[in-house]
Amino acid sequence: MQIGYFTERPYRWLPEELVLKNRAFFAISNEHFDREKAADDYNYYLDEYCYAEDLGFDALALNEHHGNPICMGSVMNVEASILARITSKAKIVLVGNPLPVIKHPLRMAEELAEIDLISRGRLVTGWVRGAGSEQFFNNANPAYNRELFNEAHDFIVQAWTKPGPWRYEGKHFHYRHVNPWALPYQKPYPPMWIPGTLSPETVEWCAAHRYPYIGLGTPLPATCELWDFYADEAAKHGYQAGPENFGYMVATAVGETEEKAQQAAAGFVYGGGQNAFSAAEFMMPPGYNSKAAIRNLAKTQTSVWLGISGQKLKEQKQGVADEEIDYTAIRGKLQTALERGQKNMQVIVGTPMTVIPKIKAIMSVLRVGVFIILHLQGPHGDDERRTSMRLFAEEVIPELKDHARAIGITDPFERQPGSVTLGAGTKRAPVADRGPLSGLGFH
Repeated sequence: MQIGYFTERPYRWLPEELVLKNRAFFAISNEHFDREKAADDYNYYLDEYCYAEDLGFDALALNEHHGNPICMGSVMNVEASILARITSKAKIVLVGNPLPVIKHPLRMAEELAEIDLISRGRLVTGWVRGAGSEQFFNNANPAYNRELFNEAHDFIVQAWTKPGPWRYEGKHFHYRHVNPWALPYQKPYPPMWIPGTLSPETVEWCAAHRYPYIGLGTPLPATCELWDFYADEAAKHGYQAGPENFGYMVATAVGETEEKAQQAAAGFVYGGGQNAFSAAEFMMPPGYNSKAAIRNLAKTQTSVWLGISGQKLKEQKQGVADEEIDYTAIRGKLQTALERGQKNMQVIVGTPMTVIPKIKAIMSVLRVGVFIILHLQGPHGDDERRTSMRLFAEEVIPELKDHARAIGITDPFERQPGSVTLGAGTKRAPVADRGPLSGLGFH
């Protein structure tokens, strides 16, 4: 089993009232940006990833967002390039590059090839459509988002595998001369893991390409349904999906005591947390989501990833009135949301002793070959962040590895995703175990 470390690399110097007044992190004016503090943070986060490798995490996961202080990784390939040189063992996992907004897939193919070469084959690349706000920031037409995603992906694969020079004339991209000199260290190209929430189109596409799908903190019952959908699609393509095809990322905070763990977890709702990633008018622009995805989101009342939820849809439809902000009341609601997230097991909080059974339960239900922790958000200091990391690595990881072996979980490096052939007319095997859900309080 692969256990990964991930942090949004938050900008830790924003007053919470500023975020609450703006109703989101996205679109806060950069007049509040402090260059010296940001420089310190960038260097700290690189050191933190090195520390994660030293602690024994198998993978170091990065992401990218634009114009948003919740994530300092505006150009994650820069960070990945540095980590490729200053780390030596851990996989460098990108979750992922926003293909529809980069507008230059040939340049992306070259960048990733260099990272893979410098790391000597430790790159795991991933693709995302980019959040709704990224469409605004990068002046990209959301109606073409999925078309751009598909075409850019297909072009990059060709650039890595088709000897050049050759000419490319697509619908959205055009190149007179395709012949990248630097090709990836791994043949034919680096593994690709695809993160997502509840979009059936992304899952369908992922299964067709036999790529592992990484669920981003989605509710357990809905995630089981998503796993089944993936497995049904996989069966159509003649293979049996297994743990190697699935991964899961969940917000996690570990402390020496339950009280300290809760203090650390409070960062997940600082300023509204991930649910305040972007205001509704920026989060879901017209044309960005399919009708099926909108229907799924409308049923989802809470989320810990980018604030994608039924509430967001309601806000977008009704609008939010400008009124005097009661910060005390808002913080009370956020605390309630944090408690609800813990009850739903979308936020894992506690000492190593109390965290272990929770994550084992998630592993038993979802049977994932990749498990990634989304680490502390908010303005936590370096020592608090590292304590949580150390406790998880030293006391939790060994227990999770043992549990994975005990229940027969394979990861994408132990078994190639999509390699288990499913004969015509053969019924696929289950990929999720809903049995424990009722004991976890789900009905």
